[in-house]
Amino acid sequence: MRLYNANFSPNALRVRAVAHELGVELEIVEVDIRAGDNRAAEFLARNSNAKVPVLEDGNFVLWESRAICAYLAGIRPEAGLYPDGLKTRALVDQWAWWQAIHLGPAMQKLSFELFLKEKFGMGDPDPTVVEVERKATDQFLAVLETGLDDKDWIAGALSLADFYLATTFMYRDQAGISLDEFPRIAGWIGRLEARDSWQKAVAPLLALFA
Repeated sequence: MRLYNANFSPNALRVRAVAHELGVELEIVEVDIRAGDNRAAEFLARNSNAKVPVLEDGNFVLWESRAICAYLAGIRPEAGLYPDGLKTRALVDQWAWWQAIHLGPAMQKLSFELFLKEKFGMGDPDPTVVEVERKATDQFLAVLETGLDDKDWIAGALSLADFYLATTFMYRDQAGISLDEFPRIAGWIGRLEARDSWQKAVAPLLALFA
């Protein structure tokens, strides 16, 4: 299987991490977004959205990171990352969509303003955006903190939802997003980031910003 990837992308990171966790080997093809490789005709034929990641499994082409992760989990169902139990799977889906719609956009916009904007030479942070997104981030972090009460993992056992959520935090240190008021989150992200799968997946990103 081949993964079209951009190392700085949180969406691509979650696919790499899940693949490593499952022991699914992927051929990584780096797509240079800044050079416009994602808008080349060859890439657009795979994903007309011009976004990464994209998975190729033979003649089967799949985009959207959560769909790719669920597909990979289906290849290794014994790992239990996307459980069959109706209620447990519903919880995984609940936190997956919550990350996609609420926590993810808030933290990613905040990280962009406070870190990536300068890193990519796109100007200074917009204080109005920072204020709005910091407030939203704190609001949603409080929800996640409550969700982790008495649990090591958000759906009880390690699942796709943990990897989805974790990628939201990938730039927290560079952006100065503190978890001091969220000890359960700090413990949870520490456990996730200590896993070999995460360490392998994040290595290309760390090299990029070294």
